[in-house]
This record gives sequence, C-alpha cells and structure tokens, in this order.
Amino acid sequence: MAIPKKKRSKARGRSKASINMKLHTPAQSTCPRCGTVKKPHVVCSNCGWYKGRVAYAVD
Repeated sequence: MAIPKKKRSKARGRSKASINMKLHTPAQSTCPRCGTVKKPHVVCSNCGWYKGRVAYAVD
C-alpha cells in the first residue's frame, strides 16, 4: 500500500471533499390543475390537489 510523502492539511482535504457537497436546486414541476410551480410528489399549495383528487380544501 502506498505511503503519503507529506501530511495533507485539514483545509486541503476538506476543500477536496466539499466538491461532493454542493447544494443543488430542488426539482420543480407544474400542477396539472392550476399550472403553478410546485415540488414533485407534493400536494399543490395553491389548489390543494394531488394525483387527481382533493387532498385538502384551500379557501
């Protein structure tokens, strides 16, 4: 097994690891009933519908 020749600092190691920790924008979809932007697989906050039925009543 290879042995490192010099010590790798914590800052250098963590900056390399931070590449995999990037924040991504959340996925978006449109509500088929009212057309507003919403998260996928979530009840629409504008009309209250989910999968073709009323999940909760919105006044």
